[in-house]
Amino acid sequence: MSEVVLYDYWRSSASYRVRIALNMLEIAYKTVPINLLEGKQRSPDYKALNPQGFVPTLVIDRRVLTQSLAIIEYLAELRPECGLMPHGVADRQSVRALAYAVAMDIHPICNMHVTAHVMTIVGKVEAREEWMKHFIGDGLCKLETMLSEFDGEFSFGDRPTMADLCLVPQVYNARRWGVDMTGFERIVDIDGRCAKLPAFQAAHPDNVKP
Repeated sequence: MSEVVLYDYWRSSASYRVRIALNMLEIAYKTVPINLLEGKQRSPDYKALNPQGFVPTLVIDRRVLTQSLAIIEYLAELRPECGLMPHGVADRQSVRALAYAVAMDIHPICNMHVTAHVMTIVGKVEAREEWMKHFIGDGLCKLETMLSEFDGEFSFGDRPTMADLCLVPQVYNARRWGVDMTGFERIVDIDGRCAKLPAFQAAHPDNVKP
């Protein structure tokens, strides 16, 4: 395999997901930091690589991959034995539904460029924290109900899947913004189990911060 390169921001939820996946598959990679606070994602060189100007971008197999869940599914298909996606069609749909509930419903409206625009509209800095607490809390409440439909040690079954790769970074963000986690017993329980696994530990923002 040619050199694998991850264009990454240490605190990005989407990047965090992909770091976990690469660690679980034991794929060695080089990190190129893209500092979102400095606007590096808008540089011409980076936008030539990723026209959306988002992170992460993964260069693997001489391909340039974008969008975290598309990247994770690519990796899951490379190594089906890793269990990131279950084998059955119906089971894969369940995992996607749990993952999408975070990555497509909570994450986009809590992204940095969205909350920055909210602050310019309402004209008060504290609006960002209020926004984050409301939408993350509301989204996790719905996810908690979805998770109650499934048994097992993790979000779906007894091994981590793509659903857990989405859940853990979102819980990190929830705690960062002071979201009240009371009532999210299954989410907290799953997050705690994941925190004991080396692949999740190595991917944690505190362990990759430049």
